[in-house]
Amino acid sequence: MIEQQLERLCSPAVWAEGPVWLPQQDAVVFSDVKGNRMFRWERNGELSVWRAASNYANGNARDAEGRVISCEHGRRGISRTEHDGSVQLLVDRVDGKRFNSPNDIVVRSDGTLWFTDPPYGIIGDEEGYKSESQVIGCYLYCYDPRDGSLNIAASDLQRPNGLAFSPDESLLYVADMSIIDFPTLGRRELRVYQVEGRELKAGRHFAQVAPGIPDGFCLDSAGNLFCSCADGVIIFNPRGEQIGKIPVPECVSNCTFGGPEGNELFITATTSLYRIVLNTHG
Repeated sequence: MIEQQLERLCSPAVWAEGPVWLPQQDAVVFSDVKGNRMFRWERNGELSVWRAASNYANGNARDAEGRVISCEHGRRGISRTEHDGSVQLLVDRVDGKRFNSPNDIVVRSDGTLWFTDPPYGIIGDEEGYKSESQVIGCYLYCYDPRDGSLNIAASDLQRPNGLAFSPDESLLYVADMSIIDFPTLGRRELRVYQVEGRELKAGRHFAQVAPGIPDGFCLDSAGNLFCSCADGVIIFNPRGEQIGKIPVPECVSNCTFGGPEGNELFITATTSLYRIVLNTHG
């Protein structure tokens, strides 16, 4: 599956997260959550600060119009960066109560935004602002920016984090990394849900992730799942069986497919952005 060796592209971050490929710019934008900024790496090797004050942005995605959708810990909401560079806060509350700290996000082909809301941006000032939770629980939400509708899509997760749809969007995979907060009863697993409209059926276990925890991940066109862990990216087939691993010399947070051919896996890991060319496509 691996065609070229892993390459470190840059190391500008305190905690790199949320890589998103922007084909029109031939570039990757990614967050430095703890540095409260975002970077852009271009294919010509140029690295620049994409946003100097990011409201502690974490996960990012691209919508159908090529705009960047971001999870902001600082404002405890979901924002969208318009083509002119302006940033619009789309949603930050459910039933009048502020979210915890939206963490990761995916955009479905119908334009809806699906995101997780663990408390990591409000438990201290390192990745946001220490605050009390206003919602009881950590949920997975579905939001439609066209009409402003919002609903809880799943409520059986303890600490939901990364998420990604299957190629046909019939399934949604979600990482639960609650082992950090609940060492004896918590999870370090990937769960999978059947998608029904804007809600999810009860989830089931898909795969355990170790060493470390499952954070962010992505899928290729064959339905194989590429998941972060403490020392690399673990590859699972659609049955939840491990079929490979990409070793990475730093703790991995997330990954996404990109490049002109869609066969380059961009990986954020602690301080760095990495790339590896594969014989599969996102």
